Amino acid sequence: MEDEYQIPRERMVARLRDHYKIQDERVLDIMLQVPRHLFVPEAIKFQAYKDNALPIASKQTISQPFIVAKMTELLELTPNKKVLEIGAGSGYQTVILSQLAGYIYSIERVEKLAKITQKKLDLFEIKNVTLKCDDGTNGWEAYAPFDGILVAAGSPDFPQPLLEQLAVGGKLVIPIGDEAKSQKLFKVTRTKHSFQTEDFGSCSFVPLIGEHGFHN
Repeated sequence: MEDEYQIPRERMVARLRDHYKIQDERVLDIMLQVPRHLFVPEAIKFQAYKDNALPIASKQTISQPFIVAKMTELLELTPNKKVLEIGAGSGYQTVILSQLAGYIYSIERVEKLAKITQKKLDLFEIKNVTLKCDDGTNGWEAYAPFDGILVAAGSPDFPQPLLEQLAVGGKLVIPIGDEAKSQKLFKVTRTKHSFQTEDFGSCSFVPLIGEHGFHN
């Protein structure tokens, strides 16, 4: 998709590969194609490819490109996998996931953002995403188990419903921390009899609000 932001987007992807050592070329290729500037407010479009998170509607954020790439890479997606996304935001991560996995079920707590994401899905004619406005900490039992679950907000602990809705071999990628805006990024892999947890370092997300997250 050629546009006036092609060069900044190429620089963003080069930084993801060279500085942050993102290795999944499928992730890098999709992030080169998806126009991130269409997922941020008009007034800050010129900042879309900078190396930081940006504010969007309803006091939420669009994650730093590195975090989007890293969380997506950690899911180890293939075209046959079914993914649950918690926190669609403005839809950027949702669109990235839709190009790498077979089907995406996405939950956004804020109605205004859910409507924005749906408009983006329609704009890009994406057909493999089902989106609803609800409390994402409860997961989406009707479509479980999931091969991957991505949580784009910081939780005080691992939400039990999300662990239960992981398929064996499935991966949950989630920021965890007691403080609302300071967490560590974890990948949890479900095995036949337990869960294996890996720590991927510090990160900063808006709080995960809900029954099994932070309370308003």
